[in-house]
Amino acid sequence: MIQKLTTLLILLSINISIQAQDKKKEGFSKEEFRSRQEAYLTQKAEITKEEAARFFPIYFELQDRKKAINDKAWEQARKGKDPQATNADYEQIIEGIVKARIEAGKLDLEYLLRFKKILSPQKIYKLQRAEMKFHRDLLKIMHQPHKK
Repeated sequence: MIQKLTTLLILLSINISIQAQDKKKEGFSKEEFRSRQEAYLTQKAEITKEEAARFFPIYFELQDRKKAINDKAWEQARKGKDPQATNADYEQIIEGIVKARIEAGKLDLEYLLRFKKILSPQKIYKLQRAEMKFHRDLLKIMHQPHKK
């Protein structure tokens, strides 16, 4: 379960990064992306306005922290494209990626405890399901040819 959540949050971080880098192409900024995501998750997980006001600042704090971890991992992974990379380089890269996943998993656990103080376990479950659907739909949209 935590591994799925970690994967999902990694995808979210990547998507946020892509959106921030390519906001002109996609048509909305990081803030607009987060606003749409918040509205979607709030509706699907049946989060009240009061809960949302307390929950989403913490949720986006987690996303920002995980994005920083993932950015470092991606920076390491890009070194593997160098045709001069050695086995020692690849060893460092794969260990760095695994360590990033572990660090992200620890953050997930830390923040889950904080989320439980705001949302019921049922709402957290619904939120996790809604996140997966949101990202699946986002990936579908991103892979569609752009209509002119």
